[in-house]
Amino acid sequence: MVVSSMTGFARADGEYADWRWSWETKSVNSKALDLRVRMPSGHDRLELPSRQAASSRFKRGSVNMVLNLNRASIGEEETKYRVNHKLLEQLLEVAREHSDDGVANIETLLNIRGVVDKVDEAESETDQAQRHASILRCLDEALDALLLNRQLEGDKLHLILSAQLDEIENCLRNAASVELLRPDSRKQRLLIQLQEMLEAKPPVTEDRLAQELAILSVKSDITEELDRLRAHISAARDLLNEGGAVGRRLDFLCQELNREANTVCSKSNDNALTKHGLELKALIEQFREQVQNVE
Repeated sequence: MVVSSMTGFARADGEYADWRWSWETKSVNSKALDLRVRMPSGHDRLELPSRQAASSRFKRGSVNMVLNLNRASIGEEETKYRVNHKLLEQLLEVAREHSDDGVANIETLLNIRGVVDKVDEAESETDQAQRHASILRCLDEALDALLLNRQLEGDKLHLILSAQLDEIENCLRNAASVELLRPDSRKQRLLIQLQEMLEAKPPVTEDRLAQELAILSVKSDITEELDRLRAHISAARDLLNEGGAVGRRLDFLCQELNREANTVCSKSNDNALTKHGLELKALIEQFREQVQNVE
C-alpha cells in the first residue's frame, strides 16, 4: 500500500437521455472522515449510497461531493409540480405563531426545499431508476479519480517525509557526537558539585551523597533519549513503508519525538548540544506539519 494525502480534486461527467450532470469531488485535511453531499432537490435518495461510496474508499479527510444536474428544456405542458402538503401545513403553523400579524409569507415557504418539487411525468419510474444508477456510477468514477489523485499526492508526501526523517537522523548523529565529548566536562561538574556537598553545613550523610550524585548523573545523561529518538525515527520509516491510513500513528510519533527533543534540550548545559537540540525540535515540527496531510 502507498501513503495517501488527504487533499485532492476530481470531476466526472455523465448523461442519460436528455439529462446531463457532473460530479465535483474535493478533499481536504480533517482529523476524521467528514462527508458532505450536495445535490438538487428531489434526489435525496442518492445521498446515502453516495456517502457509502465515499466511506468505502477513504478513512480520513473532509470529502465534498457536489452533483450539478441539468435537463434539456421541455414544454410547459409537460411540467407539473408536487406539493408536500403535510410539510407546508407545519411550516404555515410555525410561521403564523412567530409572525407579528399572524400572516405567513407563502412565497418564502414555497421556496423551502422539499415543499414543492418539479415533477416530469414524461420520465417513468424505470427511466428514473436507470438515471439514478447512472448518476451513482458517475460518482464512482469521480471518487476513483479522487482516490488516485490523493495517492499521487501521497507519493510526493512520502518522498518529502523520508527526506525530513533523513535530516532529523543527521541532526541526531550530530547531537550524539557532541554527547561523546561530554564525559570529561560532566565529570568535572560532578566533582565540583561533590566538593560543594562535602563542604556543606551541616554535613551531608553518605546515603544522601550517593543519592544526589546518582540524580545529578542521570539528569546530565541523554543516552536514553537518543536511543528513543532513534527508535521513533525507525518506527516512522516503517509506517511510511507500510502505507495506508497511518496519519494518526505518525502524528503520535511526532509527539514522542518532540517530547524526547525537549528532554535533550533541558538536560543540556553545553552550547553545541543545545544548538543541535533546538535544530532537532525545528526539524520535528516541520515533519509534523507535513504529517497533517497524511490520511
